[in-house]
Amino acid sequence: MAALHDLTAVEQADAIRRRELSPVELTEHYLARSERLSDTVGAFITQTPELAREQARAAEQAVLDARDVSELPALHGVVVPVKDLNFVAGVRCTLGSVSYDLVPFGDDNVVIRLKQSNVVITGKTNTPEFGLPCYTENAVAPPARTPWDLTRSAGGSSGGAAAAVAAGLAPIAHGSDGGGSIRIPASVCGLVGIKPSRGRISNGPLRDPVGDLVNSGPIARTVRDAAALLDAMAGSFAGDPYAAAPLPNGETFLSHAEREPGRLRIGRYITPPVTDAVIDPDCIAAYEHATALLEALGHYVEDVAPPFTPDAVGSFESLWSTLALLTPVAPVDEQRLQPLTQWLRSRGAATTGIEIATAVSMLRLISRAAMASTSHLDAVLTPTLAQPPALVGGLRNDDDPFEDFEAQKRFTPFTAPYNATGQPAMSLPLHWSDSGLPIGVQLVGRSGDEATLISLAAQIERAEPWAHRTPELW
Repeated sequence: MAALHDLTAVEQADAIRRRELSPVELTEHYLARSERLSDTVGAFITQTPELAREQARAAEQAVLDARDVSELPALHGVVVPVKDLNFVAGVRCTLGSVSYDLVPFGDDNVVIRLKQSNVVITGKTNTPEFGLPCYTENAVAPPARTPWDLTRSAGGSSGGAAAAVAAGLAPIAHGSDGGGSIRIPASVCGLVGIKPSRGRISNGPLRDPVGDLVNSGPIARTVRDAAALLDAMAGSFAGDPYAAAPLPNGETFLSHAEREPGRLRIGRYITPPVTDAVIDPDCIAAYEHATALLEALGHYVEDVAPPFTPDAVGSFESLWSTLALLTPVAPVDEQRLQPLTQWLRSRGAATTGIEIATAVSMLRLISRAAMASTSHLDAVLTPTLAQPPALVGGLRNDDDPFEDFEAQKRFTPFTAPYNATGQPAMSLPLHWSDSGLPIGVQLVGRSGDEATLISLAAQIERAEPWAHRTPELW
């Protein structure tokens, strides 16, 4: 019989509705695994067993009281940890920094949606300081590691979320993505990660920063699980600056995972906008493997000109350094920040108002041109990353934060452009290196069209199922 953590989230929810699995039993299973293994993979900053048990008991009672269990939310009673960049009322939040240790009085909007879906929150997952780098190595928790090779990073900034899912400490997890922060950890941990369309999930009430780069999104082992969690988190709130058009009544993203996508026109490119990025042979192999599979499934795949040029990089960097500065820090705590954070904040402080406005305008112009150049396509294929999973500490350089940032750019040149455009993008674990490391590929959809992207990804998964097993950990 499969262990509870080897069941998918959708399977767990089905078993709960059939009254074959208790939410309390399921929660205790994950709490025990998290207590034992969290530090090994750097999954959690804060665990919340009391909150989780309270929510699990309520979910169990709701099942017992339900006249029609089919009316319960799709993920009723399933464990979903929240990234420690988002507020959960009454739960410690650090933003991955020693300069923060606060207990918020309210929930972020995405957490409100999760609670309305009756999920169980077992804790706050590990994130780098203020979510800035693409590795998760802070001063408040052990580094996040991919369970497939504990010498290697789980990526960032949703590194703890991906480590938790890959290690079987949660079936699915909330993440967020401002430059690849869901897709990067998904790639290096052998998972599915979706950055939704801009406005699909509310950033409110406090997280709508300049540039509109950041989205919450799901991290999961399967496309169906990711789609179900996207359903749970989606929806706008009053005052949101953007709102993606909802699906027609009666439709869900999970239902689209059950549909065939039809024959699609898919573009592909492998030349990144970061000019000194070198694409590793394993990442090229993953890209070619995905191409061959898409063609075998009947899709038309064509090479397209890279829609982004190096002139986009500088504008993104200006916004990123400004974002680093937007998190308020008391003057006495500035020197406690990590070297990369200090460097980015210094760079942001030196950026003038007209430079920020120019960067926003330029990225909008570049995004419009890029989307126009691929408007005839249903999806676009690229590698997710330029390199296999990095060693823990392999990208970080406290002595030279500039070179640290440059190394990150070379590692992940394909993801950030789609934060600028606001298009949905996802990483799929379709390839593994000869040494057993996961190598992801990125699929990008039309703005607002996660549905087609999910249908395509689910078709790919049915054709070549990836490993759903949990790595062996002591």
